[in-house]
Amino acid sequence: MTVYFMCFFLFLVGLYGIVTRRNLIKIVISFTIMEFSVFLFFALIGYVENGVAPILTKNLPENPVFVDPLPQAMVLTAIVIGLATSAMLLAIAIRLYKKYGTFDIREINNLRG
Repeated sequence: MTVYFMCFFLFLVGLYGIVTRRNLIKIVISFTIMEFSVFLFFALIGYVENGVAPILTKNLPENPVFVDPLPQAMVLTAIVIGLATSAMLLAIAIRLYKKYGTFDIREINNLRG
Protein backbone atom coordinates (compact mmCIF):
# COMPACT_ATOMS: atom_id res chain seq x y z
CA MET A 1 0.00 0.00 0.00
CA THR A 2 2.89 2.35 0.67
CA VAL A 3 4.07 2.03 -2.90
CA TYR A 4 0.79 3.45 -4.15
CA PHE A 5 1.20 6.45 -1.85
CA MET A 6 4.73 6.92 -3.20
CA CYS A 7 3.31 6.99 -6.74
CA PHE A 8 0.81 9.62 -5.61
CA PHE A 9 3.60 11.60 -3.92
CA LEU A 10 5.70 11.46 -7.10
CA PHE A 11 2.69 12.70 -9.07
CA LEU A 12 2.29 15.60 -6.63
CA VAL A 13 6.00 16.47 -6.96
CA GLY A 14 5.57 16.72 -10.73
CA LEU A 15 2.40 18.77 -10.34
CA TYR A 16 4.16 21.10 -7.92
CA GLY A 17 6.96 21.59 -10.45
CA ILE A 18 4.50 22.43 -13.21
CA VAL A 19 2.59 24.93 -11.09
CA THR A 20 5.51 26.73 -9.43
CA ARG A 21 8.29 26.77 -12.02
CA ARG A 22 8.58 29.40 -14.74
CA ASN A 23 11.32 27.77 -16.82
CA LEU A 24 9.90 25.78 -19.74
CA ILE A 25 12.53 23.04 -19.50
CA LYS A 26 11.76 22.50 -15.80
CA ILE A 27 8.06 22.33 -16.63
CA VAL A 28 8.73 19.64 -19.26
CA ILE A 29 10.81 17.68 -16.74
CA SER A 30 8.01 17.97 -14.15
CA PHE A 31 5.51 16.74 -16.73
CA THR A 32 7.75 13.75 -17.42
CA ILE A 33 7.92 12.98 -13.68
CA MET A 34 4.12 13.00 -13.55
CA GLU A 35 3.99 10.61 -16.52
CA PHE A 36 6.48 8.29 -14.86
CA SER A 37 4.41 8.14 -11.68
CA VAL A 38 1.34 7.11 -13.68
CA PHE A 39 3.38 4.44 -15.53
CA LEU A 40 4.68 3.10 -12.23
CA PHE A 41 1.16 3.01 -10.79
CA PHE A 42 -0.16 1.03 -13.78
CA ALA A 43 2.72 -1.44 -13.54
CA LEU A 44 2.08 -1.91 -9.82
CA ILE A 45 -1.59 -2.64 -10.42
CA GLY A 46 -0.62 -5.70 -12.46
CA TYR A 47 1.72 -7.08 -9.79
CA VAL A 48 0.57 -10.21 -7.98
CA GLU A 49 2.44 -11.68 -5.01
CA ASN A 50 3.93 -15.09 -5.96
CA GLY A 51 2.30 -14.80 -9.39
CA VAL A 52 3.58 -16.64 -12.43
CA ALA A 53 3.67 -15.58 -16.05
CA PRO A 54 0.46 -16.39 -17.91
CA ILE A 55 2.10 -19.08 -20.02
CA LEU A 56 0.67 -22.58 -19.84
CA THR A 57 3.41 -25.20 -19.47
CA LYS A 58 3.67 -28.67 -17.98
CA ASN A 59 5.63 -27.50 -14.93
CA LEU A 60 2.96 -25.26 -13.41
CA PRO A 61 2.32 -25.45 -9.67
CA GLU A 62 -1.06 -26.65 -8.50
CA ASN A 63 -3.66 -23.82 -8.58
CA PRO A 64 -1.31 -21.17 -10.00
CA VAL A 65 -1.96 -17.45 -9.62
CA PHE A 66 -1.31 -15.69 -12.89
CA VAL A 67 -0.07 -12.13 -13.34
CA ASP A 68 -2.29 -9.92 -15.52
CA PRO A 69 -0.19 -8.79 -18.53
CA LEU A 70 -2.62 -6.07 -19.64
CA PRO A 71 -1.32 -3.26 -17.35
CA GLN A 72 2.24 -4.00 -18.47
CA ALA A 73 1.23 -3.79 -22.12
CA MET A 74 -0.60 -0.53 -21.43
CA VAL A 75 2.49 0.90 -19.74
CA LEU A 76 4.68 -0.02 -22.71
CA THR A 77 2.28 1.77 -25.04
CA ALA A 78 2.05 4.76 -22.71
CA ILE A 79 5.85 5.03 -22.51
CA VAL A 80 6.05 5.43 -26.28
CA ILE A 81 3.28 8.04 -26.24
CA GLY A 82 4.96 9.83 -23.32
CA LEU A 83 8.25 9.92 -25.18
CA ALA A 84 6.58 11.49 -28.20
CA THR A 85 4.79 14.02 -25.97
CA SER A 86 8.02 14.97 -24.20
CA ALA A 87 9.83 15.36 -27.53
CA MET A 88 7.03 17.60 -28.82
CA LEU A 89 7.09 19.74 -25.66
CA LEU A 90 10.86 20.13 -25.90
CA ALA A 91 10.59 21.06 -29.59
CA ILE A 92 8.02 23.75 -28.74
CA ALA A 93 10.27 25.04 -25.93
CA ILE A 94 13.22 25.26 -28.33
CA ARG A 95 11.11 27.14 -30.90
CA LEU A 96 10.00 29.59 -28.21
CA TYR A 97 13.61 30.06 -27.15
CA LYS A 98 14.65 30.81 -30.73
CA LYS A 99 11.84 33.34 -31.10
CA TYR A 100 12.03 35.11 -27.71
CA GLY A 101 15.55 34.27 -26.47
CA THR A 102 14.43 32.95 -23.07
CA PHE A 103 12.77 29.96 -21.41
CA ASP A 104 11.07 32.09 -18.75
CA ILE A 105 7.29 32.17 -19.16
CA ARG A 106 6.94 35.63 -17.60
CA GLU A 107 9.54 37.07 -19.98
CA ILE A 108 7.80 35.54 -22.98
CA ASN A 109 4.46 36.94 -21.80
CA ASN A 110 6.00 40.41 -21.36
CA LEU A 111 7.70 40.30 -24.77
CA ARG A 112 4.43 39.36 -26.46
CA GLY A 113 2.93 42.71 -25.59
